Amino acid sequence: MRWALGIEYDGSAFSGWQLQAHARSVQDVVQQALSAVADHPVQVVAAGRTDSGVHALAQVVHFDSEAHRRARSWVLGANSRLPRDVSLLWAQEVPAEFHARFSALERGYNYVILNRRVRSSLLRERSHWELRPLDEARMQSAADLLLGEHDFSAFRAASCQAGTPVRELRTLDVARQGSLIHIHISANAFLQHMVRNIAGALLRVGAGEQPPQWVASLLAGKDRRLAAPTAPAAGLYLQHIRYPAAFGLPRPEPDTLTGW
Repeated sequence: MRWALGIEYDGSAFSGWQLQAHARSVQDVVQQALSAVADHPVQVVAAGRTDSGVHALAQVVHFDSEAHRRARSWVLGANSRLPRDVSLLWAQEVPAEFHARFSALERGYNYVILNRRVRSSLLRERSHWELRPLDEARMQSAADLLLGEHDFSAFRAASCQAGTPVRELRTLDVARQGSLIHIHISANAFLQHMVRNIAGALLRVGAGEQPPQWVASLLAGKDRRLAAPTAPAAGLYLQHIRYPAAFGLPRPEPDTLTGW
């Protein structure tokens, strides 16, 4: 029997999603909790691997188990064994052909910037603090130039192992809510550090260091060395994963999508 799960986590105290021998990972604590409920070892496959310090509102994983458990039992049983910075949101039986990573049609992230002169004691690990005034309209003008299918070599990590740098960026919206600026971005898939590298470039444009057209020249140049520094991980949230409707998976609630 194959199960899909929705997972929410605060990535501040984790070294990322992926299982690691000598560091705390989200995958490790989830697998330990599920194994205890199943009464046998469980291995999960995630829709996407988040880096150290990155959060998730709606990570999706799948796993196989011969244990006969109800969806409610997986959720309540695992949550009773998980640390407080990880929560299972839902569990649903899925067909054997479902794959958390390869069945996904779209992934969406939200990058949160606290834009004020004073740092926050409450949001220090859940947003990127930028004290310089940012012009979100300039940031949106730059963002519009990245939409569509392109070679995103200028926005991929040097260690990225993806077979191709071509991705289809479907949405890239910059919105201000008081002192918070949200960068909402979705694509068919992302390269390593792609969202944070795009956020880093938009920060430079918003601060007036570069004109909006600069991001188009970066895109065309395909040279990561000429681009902006990678934005910090604390502001990044895996916001949604979209699958074919035939699987009938729950959609994130509207208030969850904001990240706050």
